[in-house]
Amino acid sequence: GTSSLRRQCQLLARRPDLRIKPLRGNVQTRLGKLDAGEFDAIVLAQAGLVRLDMHGRVRESFDQDICLPAVGQGAVGIELRTGDSALRDILAPLHHQETAICVGAERAMNYQLGGSCQVPVAALARLSGDRLLLRGRVGDPDGSALIEASLEGNKKDYVSIGEGVAAELLARGAREILDRIHA
Repeated sequence: GTSSLRRQCQLLARRPDLRIKPLRGNVQTRLGKLDAGEFDAIVLAQAGLVRLDMHGRVRESFDQDICLPAVGQGAVGIELRTGDSALRDILAPLHHQETAICVGAERAMNYQLGGSCQVPVAALARLSGDRLLLRGRVGDPDGSALIEASLEGNKKDYVSIGEGVAAELLARGAREILDRIHA
């Protein structure tokens, strides 16, 4: 069980023999359905289980080669009023530039794809020194197609890197998948 088309398409692309059913509710509700035998397995964000001090419920973690996360997953953002420099100064120590660069690249890719939380788009950006590597995927929910692209460059070009990955995904057929989902 999972509520994520992104996870569903990536898992089915590797394991077409799986039967994935929709799973809704909060973490406790979902785990209750698993415990009641309604599902053989469920897929949840490990970070959520850890945050809820449920480390013992994690039975398997997916490698990023199997399942990339959602755009910006795991990053925390704070929104503030435009022009509120006093609050911006107070919050400045919380800003993590490396995370902002990675999320910026992922969001640039997602924007070009017209992605939302309701489409099977996945991305993961990683920094190594001044180098940024962005991997992106778009998949058909039934697992029949999983399109992948990646691009590496200087971290200062993070927006261009995100746009480049999106362009490659679109050139490989992502638009057709996304149009079917939006139809």
